[in-house]
Amino acid sequence: MCKHILNAQVSIRAPCCKQWYDCSECHAESQTHRLARTTEMAFICKKCKKAFRKDMTAYEESDEYCPHCDNHYVIDAKTPQAAIGIEGEDARIDSRLLKDERVKKDPSRSLYSQDQSDRLG
Repeated sequence: MCKHILNAQVSIRAPCCKQWYDCSECHAESQTHRLARTTEMAFICKKCKKAFRKDMTAYEESDEYCPHCDNHYVIDAKTPQAAIGIEGEDARIDSRLLKDERVKKDPSRSLYSQDQSDRLG
């Protein structure tokens, strides 16, 4: 699984080291050399697990699909995003995360109301 592109549909064979990677960043993390450029690329579809080659000089819109299973592998990449959230039970079962169990303060006291004893003294 690629940690850089969450919805990677194919693995790419690096022409420089002949190893399979999900993205160029995965190659950069595991190798000390740069990813070599080539006009013919080899892919493995993650849906049907079959390999195929594409000539990148004559790449067309129809080439965005796996020739074996028609999986559309050229899609917008989903990259991991940092998120802050609360993990808990289903609110229908355990609603403690939704309840405000703090002690309620005296509603007659406020930051804006002044204590009468301070004025008289």
